[in-house]
Amino acid sequence: MEEKQVLVRIEDLCKYFRLSSKEELKAVDHVSFDIFRNETVGIVGESGCGKTTLGRTVLGLYPATSGRVLFDGMDVHSAGKREMREFKKRAQIMLQDPYASLNPRMTVRDIIAEGLETRGNFSKAEKDERVCELLSLVGLRPEYRSRYPHEFSGGQRQRISIARSLMTSPEILILDEPTSALDVSVQAQVLNILMDLREKLHLTYLFISHNLAVVRYISDRTAVMQKGKIVEIGASDDILSHPRDPYTQELIAAV
Repeated sequence: MEEKQVLVRIEDLCKYFRLSSKEELKAVDHVSFDIFRNETVGIVGESGCGKTTLGRTVLGLYPATSGRVLFDGMDVHSAGKREMREFKKRAQIMLQDPYASLNPRMTVRDIIAEGLETRGNFSKAEKDERVCELLSLVGLRPEYRSRYPHEFSGGQRQRISIARSLMTSPEILILDEPTSALDVSVQAQVLNILMDLREKLHLTYLFISHNLAVVRYISDRTAVMQKGKIVEIGASDDILSHPRDPYTQELIAAV
């Protein structure tokens, strides 16, 4: 059996927000787990449990209060500018709301091609070729590149968001509630696209959601988060079929 390779190692990670001189919010509180290459780890929990903050801290969008995030051996929170520039190409985030995350004044071509600006000087023809390739990859017609976001449905906008996140050829995607704003039938389409892309492009996902059924469907392993802490982590089927922690049991009972 092939040995799993650790892509991201999260060690005793904390992210606290100061609310007042006497009070702080422990959004992420001493969290530790590994993410292996080519796997999907689901983070599930109720609203306000710290899921999104965890994802953003892993990416370095929020500075860590303490602890470490090691990406392929590099400490994200102590890396220099050159290392962070390279890291941002290899790690991308896909946001929850496809209506708010796409600039309404930009064409689809410009939205997707924007990521190439960090990778060097490319001609217009080279950008167009890459944009068309990515649109086809997510099931959209290349000629759509001249349109604006308001001309698309929610599911199509989320496909555009996926294409944009793939522009830098990343190794890991942080997927922050990527289907919660979509109808159930469209959710399934987007999830299947994400699963196909993982296989084709050898991607790794950190999938954040409050939807237990969605997490079970797409994730190899699931971590259950409560008040900033991971209370349980393991194979998705095991966690959701035989939960050990009382909080996980309550989440499943609520569904």
